[in-house]
Amino acid sequence: MLPTENRLRRRQDFATAVRRGRRAGRPLLVVHLREGQTTDPHATGGSAPPARAGFVVSKAVGGAVQRNLVKRRLRHLVRDRLSALPAGSLVVVRALPGAGTADHTALARDLDAALRRLLGGGGVK
Repeated sequence: MLPTENRLRRRQDFATAVRRGRRAGRPLLVVHLREGQTTDPHATGGSAPPARAGFVVSKAVGGAVQRNLVKRRLRHLVRDRLSALPAGSLVVVRALPGAGTADHTALARDLDAALRRLLGGGGVK
């Protein structure tokens, strides 16, 4: 589970990451990254806002049980990689139809490759 301060919840944050961020596509997922956001509804005082992540898993991935499984796997994978993201980053991970039948290892491989591409090749497992 992602901590509350690391979750994208507002529609506007999702839209900002998707429309104004950079994108890296892989066979199982697409990752959108918007670096250096300064507005954070959870920020307290002058501290740097944390990186936040959100997930989009449509019905094309599968039924409700399959979609929830994919979301849980992606949340777990992103939680372990949040420390590699710049402070204030917005990340949206969109699962593609193949993600419903993919295993945890394949999702991790695609997520790592997409983040490496977006972050310039360093810092991700």
